[in-house]
Amino acid sequence: MKKNKSKGLSRLFDFAGNRSPLIIIGCILSGISAILSILPFICIWFVARDIFNSLPNLSDTSGIVSYGWWAITFAVLSIVLYFGGLMCTHLAAFRVEKNMRKEAVHKIVDLPLGFFSKNTSGKLRKVIDDNASLTHGFLAHQLPDFVGAIIMPIAIIIILCVFDWRLGLVCLVPLFISIFFLKSMMGGSNANFMEKYMDALEEMNSSAVEYVRGIPVVKTFQQTVYSFKNFHNSIERYRDFASDYAMSCKFPMVNFSITINLPSLLLIPIGVLFALNAGDYKKFLLNLIFYMLFAPICVNMMNKIMYSGERIMIAKEALNRLDGIIDCSQLEQPENSIEIFSNNIEFKNVSFSYPGNDNKAVNKVSFTIPEGKTYALVGPSGGGKSTIASLIPRFWDVDKGVIEIGGVNVKDFKEEDLMNKIAFVFQNSKLFKASLKDNIKVAKPNASDEEVLKAVHLAQCDDILAKFPKGIDTVVGEKGVYLSGGEMQRISIARAILKDAPIVILDEATAFADPENEYQIQKAFEILTKGKTVLMIAHRLSSIKDVDNIVVISDGNIVESGKHEELLKKNKVYSKMWNQYLSSIEWKVEKEGVR
Repeated sequence: MKKNKSKGLSRLFDFAGNRSPLIIIGCILSGISAILSILPFICIWFVARDIFNSLPNLSDTSGIVSYGWWAITFAVLSIVLYFGGLMCTHLAAFRVEKNMRKEAVHKIVDLPLGFFSKNTSGKLRKVIDDNASLTHGFLAHQLPDFVGAIIMPIAIIIILCVFDWRLGLVCLVPLFISIFFLKSMMGGSNANFMEKYMDALEEMNSSAVEYVRGIPVVKTFQQTVYSFKNFHNSIERYRDFASDYAMSCKFPMVNFSITINLPSLLLIPIGVLFALNAGDYKKFLLNLIFYMLFAPICVNMMNKIMYSGERIMIAKEALNRLDGIIDCSQLEQPENSIEIFSNNIEFKNVSFSYPGNDNKAVNKVSFTIPEGKTYALVGPSGGGKSTIASLIPRFWDVDKGVIEIGGVNVKDFKEEDLMNKIAFVFQNSKLFKASLKDNIKVAKPNASDEEVLKAVHLAQCDDILAKFPKGIDTVVGEKGVYLSGGEMQRISIARAILKDAPIVILDEATAFADPENEYQIQKAFEILTKGKTVLMIAHRLSSIKDVDNIVVISDGNIVESGKHEELLKKNKVYSKMWNQYLSSIEWKVEKEGVR
């Protein structure tokens, strides 16, 4: 489906595709249905007129039956047309909802991974899933109702002015005044209400997802919901916002409700005053009956306009937010693949700041990792180590400078080619609720079972398979099948081994492993990194003693680099970190010795 630059509700036609004519047909049928729904009341008035004119001799009221049948006919036609209109808008709404979700999901698949660090899964689910459902409901029901509510006043104004313009004004003037109060609820300081309302909902939804994910921690440490301040505070902010908005609408809503009901209250006393000066009392009384029949229709019409106006605001904001994802910029990619003949990595005066943040996360960083060598990034938490590593596969694009692989700017690689050259093992391993085999084959979908089992063996995962009767076909997360952090890490290493990429990035891959798992992970690393260009981030300095070079990062800058022994002799940042690391080990040994 081609992207269109249209905005607002016209986007519905873009998403509807070849079903967009159904939207127009449905609205037309709803408009005709609204007009037909008025005609039974006119037929009833004709019945009342004939009875009134025939009194006391009711034998002359032969036309009453035909009027009754006409009333039934118009009512049935109105229902049938309205049902037909809803069928059309529902068919279009299902297509719109499907295409909205489809286009948004296709878009986020192509967005850089850095996008997901700013947009949580809870927020994205809310924007894509809930907003698509809101738009479906609006298109299927509220839009045809709104068209009917807009057409009906035109017909009613004409009808109200035909019989007695004075009584017509009694009905119309309060309705026009009610429009002023309706605008005061939706304009002024409340004009941006829907945007703020959606913001509050997204924040609360995102916090709720994070809270649910953290329930195991809550139970472990016997904490209450209030320990999750973000969730609690987001609920309170939503409550305060909704309450403040409701209170701001209190007086306009009261005035609106009074004015739309004024015709029913005013018709009888004003009708009596007019009747005193009426020449033809019988005719005037018949007209008064007619207007009393139509007054409730006017109330229903204004209520429909009010609620439809609210739904239009919701639908517009929902479309805008979905377009906010669809319009996100993708990373530019070349049309043709580039062949390289080495896998060295070079940073040339690279600087980078996260979107919306003026502080530089990486500042004029330059270093080279020769092909087949292992470099380690160390330094204080938040210093920029992970950011530097994430710039190589273009999770983000650099602001200044260049990152090259084999002498070619990473921006000049097609995304598929770039990702095929890099294997990752992150600090937090993610496994799908699927078999261990399928989890490993994510790295190479066309791999044979023999290749998968070889990768499992090289990643020191044989003991993991031995625990489960189904072995490699065991489904993670099913019927109590769970893996420890270290075991999940080894499965992730098996993925990387199966991928067999020439460049390996390890981001604190042993951070949460126990000693036994760490030993097995280190053995797996030896196989994974053999002959590869490796960039690793580690907080356990003992694991990087023998690497080819250590780059010390602090506040986004390289403060020193060299081999382990060289850095110790410099007696600077790395030396202090090493001494602190040794002290922590001694403290741990002493503590375990006391026990």
